[in-house]
Amino acid sequence: MPAYKAPLREIKFVLYELLKADSLSNTVPAYAEATPETIDAILEAAGQFCEEELQPLNHPGDEEGCHFDNGVVTTPKGFKEAYAKFVESGWPGLPCDPDYGGQGLPKLINFAVEEMICSANLSFGMYPGLSNGNYNAIHAHGSDEQKALYLPKLVTGEWSGTMCLTEPHCGTDLGLCKTRAEANADGSYNLFGTKIFISAGEHDLTDNIIHLVLARLPDAPAGIRGISLFVCPKFLPTADGGVGARNKVACGSIEKKMGIKASSTCVINFDGAQAWLVGKPNKGMSAMFTMMNTARLAVGMQGLGIAEAAYQGAVTYARDRLQMRSLAGAKFPEKPADPIIVHPDVRRMLLKMRALTEASRALSYWMGLELDIASHHPDPERRAEADDLVALLTPIVKAFLTDHGFDAANLGVQVFGGHGYIREWGMEQLVRDARITQIYEGTNGIQALDLVGRKLGTGVGRMARRFFHPVSEYIEAASEKPALQEFVLPTAKAFAKLQQATAWLAQAGMADPEEAGAAATDYLRLFALTALAYMWCRMAEIALEKKDGEEAAFYDAKLAAARFFMARLLPETNSLFTMLTAGKSTLMALPAEAF
Repeated sequence: MPAYKAPLREIKFVLYELLKADSLSNTVPAYAEATPETIDAILEAAGQFCEEELQPLNHPGDEEGCHFDNGVVTTPKGFKEAYAKFVESGWPGLPCDPDYGGQGLPKLINFAVEEMICSANLSFGMYPGLSNGNYNAIHAHGSDEQKALYLPKLVTGEWSGTMCLTEPHCGTDLGLCKTRAEANADGSYNLFGTKIFISAGEHDLTDNIIHLVLARLPDAPAGIRGISLFVCPKFLPTADGGVGARNKVACGSIEKKMGIKASSTCVINFDGAQAWLVGKPNKGMSAMFTMMNTARLAVGMQGLGIAEAAYQGAVTYARDRLQMRSLAGAKFPEKPADPIIVHPDVRRMLLKMRALTEASRALSYWMGLELDIASHHPDPERRAEADDLVALLTPIVKAFLTDHGFDAANLGVQVFGGHGYIREWGMEQLVRDARITQIYEGTNGIQALDLVGRKLGTGVGRMARRFFHPVSEYIEAASEKPALQEFVLPTAKAFAKLQQATAWLAQAGMADPEEAGAAATDYLRLFALTALAYMWCRMAEIALEKKDGEEAAFYDAKLAAARFFMARLLPETNSLFTMLTAGKSTLMALPAEAF
């Protein structure tokens, strides 16, 4: 099994040198305790926990999977003990509100912790990850009584949470939801229906599981406008906040899956289960989107975590595996063959993994910082700007990072060659685990439609300007610096393509929505690569300033990765522009019955 080592130097580069997170405690008073000393201590402890507790359970957890017996789900050996240590160390409450027992630390720092958890053991990370999204939805939309009852237990990790959306006949189109809610005289409701694909829907890690459920009231309008959100605990809480009687909610089965086998994916049946309305009637989707948007960014971090794990495993193998001689002559004549890391095509794969992973980390952490600014910055205008930027880039973070995670895992298998196809080496598990990230919380095609159909046009392009204006200003300023030209010029060309594509979409999509739909996936990738180029320009600027210092090798590697990205990866924007502006005709001309 490839060993995982928390990439703390890379993480700190992004946090401190790129994003200046060490000054966050000064600019945002709510994060006064997020000093560099505190952040460093958290990162070191999280890295150690992931390396020593979670990563050793990853492969055996995949081999064993979850067990189902008459409605009872048991996680693989070691998971319950690891979760107890996770809770004991206070990790679930890291970004949570101190009013409910949380530590109130920046989401940016939690992003870094989430990345490490996902690299070490994605299946394990699913359990607290769902709880965090559940917490966010109740915190934003729950009543004071609901917050007081559920949030402290979610913060400590004593209780866990889920989100129950999908039904056998509907996934993305939640307007088709059939789960119904019937009112009781005491103000509660009884839920009837079946939900499928419910991650962490049943398990043995916590005393209680709090389900957030989309259901329809009897007099609800048809479609998406008639969906309400309910909180439905597995066990009904007692007056003192303990665990009471079993509710009428049960796990009917667990899915036999391609990957994340140590994460229970459940069919959950509600047979008159008692529940309580969260927020207003028929406004459940707006409340659920609080959880969904959190989840989409978290899934992006899953893609990043898988990519980092795949890269580390592939590099380790490429340094050790001896095959053939270098095309330029033997590099290690004392050995029977050279390690495969000397070969150009192996380096192509490793550099692609590395260049996209490092830029993806920068982009996603930037969103973590903007989330913190949107939540707590003292200037309301700055909060609004940050909120717009996060909303705009959330589908990009979710879609591109998960696409990259899957691609990186596949490249890792290729580096391993035949051994990558064998289970005992662990690389094929990353491929299987990564695949779901491109599907759940809205498929990546849905993310692309969200970007072009909702985000670009919001406020007559207001959201889009939150990205376009600062990038344009940066390119203009950086163009005056000769040392940056090799990075700025390719970025400027890609940015110009993005601007042209955006204008084309605005015109073609307004005339025919199918044109926007046909272009959406290519447009999202074009946008993502341009955003990563912007990140690489900024990182290269830092590296150029520090490349002659004590860590010269670290910054030289940054510059090498930046040059590879600009020369070998960013040119894809040209073909993406050609494809997306080709229009819908070749996609839509063939009649459905001809397929």
